[in-house]
Amino acid sequence: MGHVIEPDPAKTVPLGFRLAGVHCGIKSDPEKEDLGLILLDRPAVAAGVYTQNKFAAAPVVLDRSRTPSNSIRAVVINSGNANACTGDRGIADAERMCLEVASACDIDPGEVLVLSTGVIGQFLPIDAIAAGITRTAANLADDASAIAAAARAMLTTDTKTKTVERHWRGGSLLGMAKGAAMIGPKMATMLGVVLTDVAIDPEMAQRLLRQAVDESFHCVHVDGHTSTNDSVLFLASGAANVAVETPEDVEQFGQLLTESCTSLARSIPDDGEGANHLITIHVRGCESSSAARKIAHTVADSPLVKTAIAGNDPNWGRIVSAAGYADVPFDPEKLELRLNGQLLFCGATPTDFSEREVSDSMRSNRETLIELHFGEGSAEARFWTSDLTEEYVRLNADYRT
Repeated sequence: MGHVIEPDPAKTVPLGFRLAGVHCGIKSDPEKEDLGLILLDRPAVAAGVYTQNKFAAAPVVLDRSRTPSNSIRAVVINSGNANACTGDRGIADAERMCLEVASACDIDPGEVLVLSTGVIGQFLPIDAIAAGITRTAANLADDASAIAAAARAMLTTDTKTKTVERHWRGGSLLGMAKGAAMIGPKMATMLGVVLTDVAIDPEMAQRLLRQAVDESFHCVHVDGHTSTNDSVLFLASGAANVAVETPEDVEQFGQLLTESCTSLARSIPDDGEGANHLITIHVRGCESSSAARKIAHTVADSPLVKTAIAGNDPNWGRIVSAAGYADVPFDPEKLELRLNGQLLFCGATPTDFSEREVSDSMRSNRETLIELHFGEGSAEARFWTSDLTEEYVRLNADYRT
């Protein structure tokens, strides 16, 4: 699959932020940005949610120690090299990136966060990155082209940038993410940055971000592989003179943040390596949310379900059997399964549906909707995944060689 960059739909940089992206030499292709920078004109609130992999990369270790905070001024991002499993030198290189940003932008090194993504186990070309940071700082801007360049600087095997824009009471929100594989529901090889000019305190920012991630990035699945560098950062400049203060504010802004993260999260399996389908798994009628999530996760994790979708095969047996081994009690007689709106299974038996009609609906649509209703309660959950194609195997077999 070729490297295709689609037009970036985001138009507005929240007040107080400037962005840039350049090529510094991590990636071999000089046309591809591999270094990005986000700079604030004032100390900002920052929150973060990070990988649960025990081999956390050096940037994750650094960022965890600095968030939540009310004094962050910059985020530096590199792609093409994860700076993971690199020991003491990896930590030193992450700190060096902070020092170089501080020098180029006249801020304190402790006010800088770092995001890295790419190949694991290789040392950063730190001198090339240092030179690139100087150039990136000189290119900082607050227009759509700056957003696009910074969003491209996050990409590895992605085929397109992933952005979202929202507005709330005179304030704005801009989100960017990357991710296409090594994607599992406890975060994955993905980076996310959400910027807002709304004012919010650090503890509330951390709580709302964690809730948003739980309903979005924790519900995406490509191959179930939780990586070493997963990070979602949330930065609030407060420059719009709009604040999250009342309980109603918290509910509304929290919903906006969750919607924004969900939009970014969906875009990751939609851009899954070699994917031809974005699959939404909507589980309803369960006794508890945990039960619904477990079933949705199990169906999303099934290679047989994913390959059936890749082949436009309405193989209902793979779906219901995956639900059946999710270790969640339910009455099979109550289960209803719909695929793209067509009822395939009900009362523990298949319905008299047209396989050709359902297959044609799968073939002609990028998105496939799997709906499972259990009739056990009112809880529900959604997961998003991608189909499993020959191209996915090729891309990952040839990733380093």
